[in-house]
Amino acid sequence: MTDWVERRAPAKLNLALLVGPRRDDGKHEVVTVLERLALADTVAVRRAEEMRVDGFADDSLVRDALDGVARQADGTVRFQARITKRIPVAGGLGGGSSDAAAALLLANSLLEPPLAPEALRSLAGSLGSDVPFFLCDGPQLGTDDGTTLAPLALPRDYIVLLLSPAGVAKTSTADVYGLFDARGGELGFAERRDHLRRQLGRVAAAADLASLPPNDLASSPLVEDLRALGAFRADVTGAGPTVYGLFADRDGAEHARAALEGRCAGTWITTPG
Repeated sequence: MTDWVERRAPAKLNLALLVGPRRDDGKHEVVTVLERLALADTVAVRRAEEMRVDGFADDSLVRDALDGVARQADGTVRFQARITKRIPVAGGLGGGSSDAAAALLLANSLLEPPLAPEALRSLAGSLGSDVPFFLCDGPQLGTDDGTTLAPLALPRDYIVLLLSPAGVAKTSTADVYGLFDARGGELGFAERRDHLRRQLGRVAAAADLASLPPNDLASSPLVEDLRALGAFRADVTGAGPTVYGLFADRDGAEHARAALEGRCAGTWITTPG
C-alpha cells in the first residue's frame, strides 16, 4: 500500500438558489450562487489491495468516486479512503459531495499517469450536481442542472453563522423537489433568473449580498430571526434544513448564536474558505 494523501473537503453555501422547470433528463433547471466555507471534513486516500472507506458508515459517494477512478484507470487499481466528518450531515451543506470530490482528486493524484481534467469533471458530474463545484476554486455561478460553472468575483469578508433547526427532520432532496413541482414553483423562473444576474452585477461589498433573491426550495422562520439579530443576509442553503446568517463581524454572529441556540440542534460559526 502507498502512503496516505489527504485534503480538506469544505462545506458549501448556496448564497442564492433558483429552480426552474424539470428538464428532459429529469433534472431541474437551476441557477445557483455557490460559495465554499472554512468548515470542512478531511478525506485521506491511499492505494490498497481492496476498495474500502472508513470513518463514516453512511458514505456512498466516496466509494462511488473511487470506483469511478478505478474504472477510468486500468481497472485493477484499488483505494482505501478515510473520512473525518465535521460538516453536519444531510443539512444542505454539500458534505457528501465535497468528500466525493476530494476523493476523486486524491485518487487521481495516485495514478500514473493521472486522468485528464475533463475525465475528472465528467466523473464528478455523474456523482451529483454539487460535486463538480468542489473541483473548482472560489465562488461559482452554477447553471443548467447546476454542473455548468462560471467563476464569480464576490466579496468574502464576512462571518457565517450556521443553524440546524431543532425538531426539523431532513427530507430527501427528491421530496423537496417534488413539493416544489406540486406547488408550481417553476413559474416565473426566467424573471427570477434575470433579476439574480442583475443583482450579481451590482454586488461590490459583502452587504450587497442582501439583494440576492431567496431560496426557491426551502424557507425557515429562523431567517427573519437572524435578520432581526443583525444578519445582513439570511436564508436556507440547498434543500435545507440548515439556515445561514451572514454577519459583518464575529461578535454579531456570536450574539445571534447565543440568542437562537435554544431553538437549534446545532450551531457553527465559520467563514468563506
